[in-house]
Amino acid sequence: MLVLVIGLIVFFAIHLVPSNAELRDGLTARFGVMGYRAIFSILSLIGLVLIVLGFWKLQLHPGKNPQLWYPPVWTRHIAVALMLPAMIALVAAYIPSRIHTMLKHPMLVALKLWALAHLLANGDLAALVLFGSFLAFGVYDRISVKRRHAPGPLGDKTGPWINDVIVVVLGCVFYAVILLWAHQYVIGVSPLG
Repeated sequence: MLVLVIGLIVFFAIHLVPSNAELRDGLTARFGVMGYRAIFSILSLIGLVLIVLGFWKLQLHPGKNPQLWYPPVWTRHIAVALMLPAMIALVAAYIPSRIHTMLKHPMLVALKLWALAHLLANGDLAALVLFGSFLAFGVYDRISVKRRHAPGPLGDKTGPWINDVIVVVLGCVFYAVILLWAHQYVIGVSPLG
């Protein structure tokens, strides 16, 4: 559990930096924009690797990862359903579209839907810590960007209507790949049960 928690702390600590304009600007002034981005990326990657390793270790040793509750089967169906809009929102974060404009911060929408879906489908302590942390961070960060009036990386770009079609099609493709193959291959558990 310690590796997972350390990974979460590193990952979220570095992701909280942009919400503190004074700290972010100071780091950018000290290291330059590229230096700041490099440090941000490296620390994010370290945190992510620790999260994955910590979670994986806990899944291998069920004695260290108690089952807190046994989710009913219907929660898995809800989780599978929530992941489709999550994948569409994830794609919308990178393509200017009306969907992007409507969601305002589609990456945070995708993050919150992903975390909620996985909280519903899992009842072990590691899942509660991992997905609960990401859901809490997603809620905090959405409030923070709204308060700071911080546009996402694409700003307010809308794009032509065809981009909405591209977002939906790519989101559905990613969803199908994850549902039918990648989740089983990478995580070792099929969402289809």
